[in-house]
Amino acid sequence: MDIRRIEQLRTLEEDLGYIFEQPKLLNQALVHKSYANEAQGEIVDNERLEYLGDSVLGLGVARLLYDVEPLLNEGDMSRIRAYLVKEETLAQIAKTIDLGPHLLLGKGEARQGGAQKPSILSDAFEALVGAIYLDGGFEIAFRFIESIYQPVIDSAGVEMIELDYKTRLQEYCQARYKKAPTYKHLGAEGPDHDRVFTVEIQLGKRSLAKGRGRSKKEAEQDAAEHAMRFFE
Repeated sequence: MDIRRIEQLRTLEEDLGYIFEQPKLLNQALVHKSYANEAQGEIVDNERLEYLGDSVLGLGVARLLYDVEPLLNEGDMSRIRAYLVKEETLAQIAKTIDLGPHLLLGKGEARQGGAQKPSILSDAFEALVGAIYLDGGFEIAFRFIESIYQPVIDSAGVEMIELDYKTRLQEYCQARYKKAPTYKHLGAEGPDHDRVFTVEIQLGKRSLAKGRGRSKKEAEQDAAEHAMRFFE
């Protein structure tokens, strides 16, 4: 890394409140595959760190909910965790901690505004969590996750349970139309470790909304959220 990049990463570390023992891990967490492809094997992208960070983040958020919300049951915690780790939430967190300007993108991706794309930002945040885990261990990673999510949980609390859009949509359609919505899976795209699923909600023959997510359940929730926003 050149001096300019090192200084840039130091600034980011100060903002994050964590200083890496292995700064190369932080740098790798910010390398998009488009940049690595242009480097022709001279640099490693962040996809493996993203894969690791996804699991660490899921466990960290689950532990945080278990610790701070003792009255929540398993279903409530699962729904809240799904909301806290979905792409839109992670992308917003990445924007809050200003990851975008530090990303290394290929020239084409940079021209297309890749630093603001939710998918790239959310992947980078997961990769960052993976990098912190490798650098400092789970307890350090958990403290970082806690520092990010505690304010969100404190402000919203159990009200986040209401973000189970599938249940809300089901109840709304049953009450107003006397029928339940159905979910049609339209397929998936992307590599096996980073699949994006698309789902369409139908009410009878009427299409209500479409949604996308990293699992079928997340795609269904996304579609239900769009449908509820239409009705409301």
